[in-house]
Amino acid sequence: MKTIHITSQEELPQVARAIIDLLGRRTVVAFRGEMGAGKTTLIREIAAQLGATDTVTSPTFAIVNQYKGQGNRRIYHFDFYRIEDLREAFDFGYEEYFYSGDLCLVEWPERIEPLLPENVVTVRITVDSDTARTFEIE
Repeated sequence: MKTIHITSQEELPQVARAIIDLLGRRTVVAFRGEMGAGKTTLIREIAAQLGATDTVTSPTFAIVNQYKGQGNRRIYHFDFYRIEDLREAFDFGYEEYFYSGDLCLVEWPERIEPLLPENVVTVRITVDSDTARTFEIE
């Protein structure tokens, strides 16, 4: 596990780089943290570092957004906050995304815990103050 503590949003690129560097062959990243912890902001930075020029916003109502990274690499951004039943994830075909080999960045993975692959990268975000965060990456 790698732990990174930041005191301002300007330090977020180093967190994004650490996550990218730790991926290896893994393609699903689960972001855990309370509402307002900065999950979407961190995902925006990861997408940017991977060459995406799309506007990155939380797909709360759409459930999934797709961005195009460098070399046309697909990046999927999920927000499962509104999922109330696992069947909803099956209905939109989560397996096609999670097992596609494309990068899947998942907010609110707690809602679909049994469906997450075994080799998921987990990022826990703890709010230390208005500007400070601690990131545990495993």
